[in-house]
Amino acid sequence: MFHAHLWLGIATTGIVLVICVTGILLNHKRPLGLMPDVDNPSPGALAQSLPVAELAARAERAVAPAVAAAGIDRMDLRPGDGFVKVRFDDREVHEVTVDLATGRVLHVGLRNDVFLETLHSGEIFGDQGILLSDLAAVALAVLLISGYWLWLYPRSRG
Repeated sequence: MFHAHLWLGIATTGIVLVICVTGILLNHKRPLGLMPDVDNPSPGALAQSLPVAELAARAERAVAPAVAAAGIDRMDLRPGDGFVKVRFDDREVHEVTVDLATGRVLHVGLRNDVFLETLHSGEIFGDQGILLSDLAAVALAVLLISGYWLWLYPRSRG
């Protein structure tokens, strides 16, 4: 058990450290300036919102043609805040925040946290990276259980 615990720990140390560090950075992405904090002083009611297609078109007009041509990756609707965040599928990951009721562009900028999210999940390396991240999580659980076993077993015998 000792050698299995030792070698599993050595083999997964780098992956687990990357997951730990990126997780901490993601927890504090707003104060670190990795994610824009957009304020909408007068959010309208969801019932007064413009159609989604119109909101997407306004976001596309707010970025460079090359960014718009990359296509929209996702739209994060925030009815309580009165805006939608439109994230593009370009390499730099541009995001446009649009007021739901007026269609006014509130913010255009880069999402600097996307790299951390994909690194944290392993997604940056494709499907194998996600499986590697999952494997590291399983290895961490095994290390915790075997570590407790190695610590408790000698004490229970004596």
